Amino acid sequence: MKSAVTVSIVEQARKGPFVFHDDVAQGCRSAAELGFDAVELFAPSAESISALPLKQLLDQNSLRLAAVGTGAGMVIHGLHLCDADADRRTRAREFIRDIISAGAAFQAPAIIGSMQGKWDAVTSKETALEFLREGLNDLGDFAASLNVPLFYEPLNRYETNLATTMKEGVELLKSLQTTNVRLLADLFHMNIEESCIADGIRDGGSYIGHVHFVDSNRQAAGRGHMDFQPVAEALQEIGYDGYASAEAFPIPDSTEAARQTIETYRRVFGESASAWWNHPQQGM
Repeated sequence: MKSAVTVSIVEQARKGPFVFHDDVAQGCRSAAELGFDAVELFAPSAESISALPLKQLLDQNSLRLAAVGTGAGMVIHGLHLCDADADRRTRAREFIRDIISAGAAFQAPAIIGSMQGKWDAVTSKETALEFLREGLNDLGDFAASLNVPLFYEPLNRYETNLATTMKEGVELLKSLQTTNVRLLADLFHMNIEESCIADGIRDGGSYIGHVHFVDSNRQAAGRGHMDFQPVAEALQEIGYDGYASAEAFPIPDSTEAARQTIETYRRVFGESASAWWNHPQQGM
């Protein structure tokens, strides 16, 4: 298991659930000082990623790039993969494809969350799911050509009406032709949609490729009422060895949110790992 923390440079997402905002250099320095393994970047475009001295910043701070978000395509341009307009669906794919390329330069997968879209009065559920599968097949294969997976994130009912649980996410991925799409398990969304978060992790199983480590109120892990120990144990049961990335509101501020996250990360996963290695037969 590795730790990561989010850095957003999208002006329109200033009020969004990202720990660090605006200054990638400062975000990287703070992440390194606190002991994170990586940063997860939310940028307005692929060009903005390429314009950053990102390799230098990562190298200087001994960090990796855990993942890159594509949500700016929705936040800034209103683009998504289920749009009834074919031209806008094409633009959505192009935006995501460019982000995939920018992330792949650092061996970092791209995340499709809000850009998945939803069905509505214009586009039926069946049609929306068909559009989504087409997009994921195309983009998953493109990511594979660059040797990175693509992450698909089930969201809560207030953000999408497609796949909202890990089980539904698995069903969607099983229906794809590409095998290069994996699930992102966001604990905030799961807290709303899953009857048991730990069982949701088990439902996702080997399909889970990334985790957003956040509390019940979308604040830093440790500032809400979530019980992380069963979650950590479930992640170990499925053999998860990816990132636990903090996508949380910077409350009371970025530094404190990051500090709280890494302290909770060390406490939860350190204790869980010890228990797991002492009793490896449990949960198998």
